[in-house]
Amino acid sequence: MADSKFPLTSTGAAMAVATSALRAQQARMRIIAENLANADSTSKTAGGNPYQRQIPVFQPQRLSNGIQGVQMNKVEPDKSDFKSEYDPSHPAADAKGYVKMPNVDPLVEAMDMREAQRAYEANLNVIETARAMQSRTLDLLRK
Repeated sequence: MADSKFPLTSTGAAMAVATSALRAQQARMRIIAENLANADSTSKTAGGNPYQRQIPVFQPQRLSNGIQGVQMNKVEPDKSDFKSEYDPSHPAADAKGYVKMPNVDPLVEAMDMREAQRAYEANLNVIETARAMQSRTLDLLRK
């Protein structure tokens, strides 16, 4: 980030905002990957709770010179109900023979992952465009 003594150019500001968004989307993709990896993780004890889906929470982030970026603030558990499957032979089955399954829907996670990837790619394009604009400006100034 630039020092507050030296103001950012508009392309520098765009790059700073896009960089913060890249970090946020990268963190989001890690959470989604964790959810997918644990989509079938049951409790280790009978009647216990399985893996609980995690949801990333974003918040604005103040960058240098008053620019607003974004960051992942925290990760919260999804409060939706667990699924139940009847499998009395499973080690995590309760007294009635039901096993609590994670509240992770792989299709939802795949859609969230795709959305995060597209947001990541869009921010990469912002950075590439800003760099090209800076390069073109320098070329024009040299002439």
